[in-house]
Amino acid sequence: MEIRRDGIRILKNPQRKERPKAVFTEEKAQEALRFHRSLPAYGESALCSLDALAKSLRLGGIFVKDESGRFGLNAFKGLGGSYALFRLLCERFGFDPRKTDFADLLQEPYRTKCRAVEFTTATDGNHGRGVSWAAGLFGCRAHVFMPAGSAEARRRAIEEVGFEAEAVITPYNYDGAVAHAARLAEENGWVLVQDTSWEGYEEIPARIVQGYLTLGNEAVRQLAGTAPTHVILQAGVGAMAGGLTDYLAHAFEKRPVFILAEPDEANCLYRSLEAGDGQIRIVEGNPETEMAGLNCGTPCGVTWPVLRDETDFACALADEVTEEGMRLYAQPLGNDPKIVSGESGAVTLGLAARIARDAELRKLFGVTEDSVFLLVSTEGDTDPENYRRITTA
Repeated sequence: MEIRRDGIRILKNPQRKERPKAVFTEEKAQEALRFHRSLPAYGESALCSLDALAKSLRLGGIFVKDESGRFGLNAFKGLGGSYALFRLLCERFGFDPRKTDFADLLQEPYRTKCRAVEFTTATDGNHGRGVSWAAGLFGCRAHVFMPAGSAEARRRAIEEVGFEAEAVITPYNYDGAVAHAARLAEENGWVLVQDTSWEGYEEIPARIVQGYLTLGNEAVRQLAGTAPTHVILQAGVGAMAGGLTDYLAHAFEKRPVFILAEPDEANCLYRSLEAGDGQIRIVEGNPETEMAGLNCGTPCGVTWPVLRDETDFACALADEVTEEGMRLYAQPLGNDPKIVSGESGAVTLGLAARIARDAELRKLFGVTEDSVFLLVSTEGDTDPENYRRITTA
């Protein structure tokens, strides 16, 4: 059954069922974390507590994992890209990834051999920047392809963080850009590093998702015994959302309520859950949304089974919801910290605020004055001009 509010469509997942065992386990999280800790740029991202906002919304707490400072990339995606590239290079050179770290791949002759490896991917912005940066760490080149309408600022940012990186805005939508990158990989001998999957292409996306578990592991430790009652995760293809949902569903004594947030124009997971038959649905055409990093038409096959089973609610949201979230972060109440959160990062706070202000929605989502929300601000001001326009309105 679908419930509508201004700018919001809400679906209670008809396919929800218990998953007794996690796929993205604590063991996998520790493997990724061990590698990330070997990177010179590694540091835990901040877990911010918005106490004044929580009080104003009659909530017990709002905790936000602020990913704007991660690796200096203004987004969380470097976690997945770097771990996937590390595993690919370990496989190529015969290293055991459980006993190898970043410094080992900087030694000769492997440093020289890395220069012969070229990676490619398609992106709405942040994933491509993460792959470009990670490739540069190892001295590899990256070729990144973006859908039509991508911001020039995001394209430049991808090239700036890489090693002789190439970023091209294509005439295709997101799925078309993925297909384009896959074709060129086959033609040129490049290695495709994509965060969505399809039949026959699952291992690399699974490694990307595994890399995101570092974020979840950090959050659980930083919460220091405080257990969230509600977790809202934004989804494009659903790679990060699926990995963290699976991990966090088994991290606390009492399982939180999991809520997916997607753009209404690119709501492939919402449609897939709504169909009720266990199969994915694809959003065709060229959806338009300010949430560029979430503007994806096909769910990630690796994480779809998790999201199908573990998601409690899916929400398809208009741009006005994320704009409200951006302003709430930029103009904090009381002593709450200011968080710079972009169009894809702030949508979960906008949704949390709207749920908390609506008596009927509080009841639907099981929200009380003791409820604790955990959110991830996945990016900072990745489109600076648009960020200024929205937050100063």
